[in-house]
Amino acid sequence: MLQPLLRRTWAPQGQTPLSYAWGRHDRLSVISALTVSPDRRRLRLFFAVHQENIRTPQVLEFLSELRRHLRCRAILIWDRWNVHRSAARQIACAHPDWFDFDWLPAYAPDLNPVEHVWNQTKFGDLANFIPENLLHLNVAVHWSLIDKERNQRVLYSCFRGARLAL
Repeated sequence: MLQPLLRRTWAPQGQTPLSYAWGRHDRLSVISALTVSPDRRRLRLFFAVHQENIRTPQVLEFLSELRRHLRCRAILIWDRWNVHRSAARQIACAHPDWFDFDWLPAYAPDLNPVEHVWNQTKFGDLANFIPENLLHLNVAVHWSLIDKERNQRVLYSCFRGARLAL
């Protein structure tokens, strides 16, 4: 969101840090996937940023793009968000050979490695960040996720945080 996520920070004694932001509620929505290469154990992060809430068409578009990169049948492990369930039904009917779907237990974001990516992005890289506009926020989100995409140790830490062995 354009409204900053304020976190505790350091400042010289007697110089309270001030963050000036106004009541802005525009937001970006991001969809992502962490993939594991079975032969090389390489992790990859795929993501797409949208200026509107993510609905089934955006998920279907993302899965089509993901499929072009993977080029083989894959297992998707998803939470039980209604948009995910709707997209799974549509993809299973239209392209039954693309994906198999497994579902996380309800209300278990701590088991989802992608949630750990978001936590590092929101509460780490973008904490106390005050964007000037949506474009500024979009650039900051992209760079944060690209940095994570390039760092295998960070991606592995997301799986460890979810207590999943690779």
